[in-house]
Amino acid sequence: MLQIGYGLSGLIAAAIIFLGARFWLAPGTAAAGFGIAGSPPPSAGFTAWLSVKGTRDIGSGLFVILLMANSTPRLLGEFLLLASLIAFGDMATVLRSRGSRALAFGMHGLTGLVIVAAGVCLIVGAK
Repeated sequence: MLQIGYGLSGLIAAAIIFLGARFWLAPGTAAAGFGIAGSPPPSAGFTAWLSVKGTRDIGSGLFVILLMANSTPRLLGEFLLLASLIAFGDMATVLRSRGSRALAFGMHGLTGLVIVAAGVCLIVGAK
């Protein structure tokens, strides 16, 4: 269980860092792929807000790596369970904006479930 939890944690961290970097390097593409309906066209202000999101994503991925390297499996698992709320919140935001249901459930919802699965594997495996 621990190996699965740590493996998923590493994949989650890498994906979050990649997505955060994408909001910095290709903000228009990243915003379009997020799934929110009626996103504004790129502008200096909108691009700046997307960079804020990217920075937070990169930080979140680095938190996972830090916990993987320096904490107990249980603490990493508990952190992931709480962090899954971000993915589920993103799903709710896309749905609330009447955005793509496929992206809401297929990307954000599925991501949240994978994060929960990793957290559960770590918590159960730590016992």
